[in-house]
Amino acid sequence: MVTSIILINVNRKKVNEIAEQLAAINGVSEVYSVTGNFDLVAIVRAQTNDELADLVTHELVKIDGIEKTDTMLAFKAYSRHDLDAMFSV
Repeated sequence: MVTSIILINVNRKKVNEIAEQLAAINGVSEVYSVTGNFDLVAIVRAQTNDELADLVTHELVKIDGIEKTDTMLAFKAYSRHDLDAMFSV
């Protein structure tokens, strides 16, 4: 499983519309509107690097209003939430 964090700048008038379109893409597990240098953050979970590359280069470009993206790959998860979910009965 490949997890990535995609930081996204969008047309400010389309933040909500673009967030909904992103959330509808298979592989996008979460989308957050955020403060700071970016407008949206998408968490993507793909089976392979090729699947992730396809999502970024073919799916995101279809969304009108995305101005810039910065994609980061996650190496290791340290989330307490994920650990609790694995060991709950």
